[in-house]
Amino acid sequence: MPKKIDPEVRSRALRLLQTHGQEYPSLTAASAAIAKQVGVGVETVRRWAVQAEVDAGARPGTTSEESAEIRKLKAENRQLREDVAILKAATNFLRGGTRPPQPMIIGFIDTLRANGFAVESICRVLREQGVAIAARTYRAWRTRRPAVRTVSDAVVVDAVRDAVWRTADDGRRRMTPEGLYGRVKMRAHLDRTVLPGVSHGAVDRAMRTLRHNGVRRSKGIRTTIPAADGIRAGDLLNRQFRADEPNRVWVTDFTYVRSWAGWVCVVFIVDVFSRRIVAWHASTSKSVELVTVPLRMALRQRRREGYPVKAAELIHHSDAGSQYTSVTLTERLALEDIAASIGSVGDAYDNALIESANGLYKSECIRTTIFHSGPYRTASDVEFATAGWVDWYNNRRLHSSIGHVPPIEYETLHYAGLITEDQPRLETARNLG
Repeated sequence: MPKKIDPEVRSRALRLLQTHGQEYPSLTAASAAIAKQVGVGVETVRRWAVQAEVDAGARPGTTSEESAEIRKLKAENRQLREDVAILKAATNFLRGGTRPPQPMIIGFIDTLRANGFAVESICRVLREQGVAIAARTYRAWRTRRPAVRTVSDAVVVDAVRDAVWRTADDGRRRMTPEGLYGRVKMRAHLDRTVLPGVSHGAVDRAMRTLRHNGVRRSKGIRTTIPAADGIRAGDLLNRQFRADEPNRVWVTDFTYVRSWAGWVCVVFIVDVFSRRIVAWHASTSKSVELVTVPLRMALRQRRREGYPVKAAELIHHSDAGSQYTSVTLTERLALEDIAASIGSVGDAYDNALIESANGLYKSECIRTTIFHSGPYRTASDVEFATAGWVDWYNNRRLHSSIGHVPPIEYETLHYAGLITEDQPRLETARNLG
């Protein structure tokens, strides 16, 4: 039986009460007799009779029109409170300014449904905020299998998240060195490790979902101070940073790192063929040992690996700093039968490859907390961070200029005879890995 009685039944009962109510000793007796005739409860008929008297003004009380108006106001008030609660919950959900993806909309509605809100109310509020969705659309989404791209994008998001962040032993989440990658290198990293064949678009969508952009290099400052009476060698490279095999061209330069104990100078020697950092050295002094020590370390490292530098085959390229034009370094290069090459004064493009490596070092190591947490108090802190970065740079970091592989792997493939003569060319300093 329907809960709401037909209005015609009510009208019939009131007419019978009006015409035959006087035949009964009381309103209750008349209601009981008429209730049997119309098929409703006695109390129902009695309430109808009392309300009719109130509406006619014969009895004090709230009229039917006033009751209807109160119910309407209560319903509107209840709806407004519900809308405000939904809007509060949707503050972050709608903050992006664009339509959220389908899985996010479904999850949002599911969450509010669990809190007791009706689907129709949620969809109405979303439509008012510009997210057009009907209740039946939501129910169709719930019963429909997710799209193939939705599933694959979720896999890529998980892969990017695992590559960028890790949970340390203390339970805190920290960024990994791979978190420094932008979209291109992140796609190459996933393609090499966990998701072969992953598309650029999927990685781009995943990084936008995670709001992760990698690291960006900032503009550097001038650090080359030429010697007034330095005897300079000629520029043997002429900005052609290309080598056919390892130990043919090394480029070197140093940069400054601020610590609580003062400035720390960090010098790198990079092999042009593989972009590998062959040696590095950190010192608080700018004496000539700043550049001779890493040269000695680089030569020893190549001998230990079984690929020593051959006489008269290596070019040592640097800028016109006073350390690189010093007599000590010049004599050491001559003793090792290494050709000295020095770029012009005040022109970073003449040593663009090592300038790019210095920029990466500052952006990926010094200005992040990946390789050292907290400030650099002493030169030892700088050395600790630099050692970790160089290890990652040589063994795991992907370099676009050598086909998105790490430098040591690139050299290993070369010595194994797997690299062809058609090597990637370095066209601009911006493409340096």
